[in-house]
Amino acid sequence: MEDIQERIATSFNSQGLMATLGARLVSAADGEVQIEMPFSTQLSQQHGYVHAGAITSIVDSACGYAALTRAPLDCDVVSAEFKINFVRPAIGERFLAIGKVQTSGKLLAVCTGEVRALSAGAWKVVAIMQATIVNVRG
Repeated sequence: MEDIQERIATSFNSQGLMATLGARLVSAADGEVQIEMPFSTQLSQQHGYVHAGAITSIVDSACGYAALTRAPLDCDVVSAEFKINFVRPAIGERFLAIGKVQTSGKLLAVCTGEVRALSAGAWKVVAIMQATIVNVRG
């Protein structure tokens, strides 16, 4: 278990975008990764919601890192495709992206993800993703 957390944390900490977004790795376990991001006006769009690009970035990373927990040790991962549905405006104090592996094989993993927003003490889902992640060697 500690090897998984170290592997994911090392890669996560090397991502400039996650640092720019103020995101942090919350947890990494076999097949599931959670990433949290605080609200910032620097990440907002014209209506004051967190921009779809920021929400997409954290859930894409959560899905990718969930896939990395199942990837061979000599592989890294990249996103091949994803679909995201925004089910309500991204309004909240904090946002939690949860990526989960649904199935994985030698080359591909299919993951689902969701982003929850914390507002007034309650969590609500704001986005849902399905992603295909590819193992890449070297």
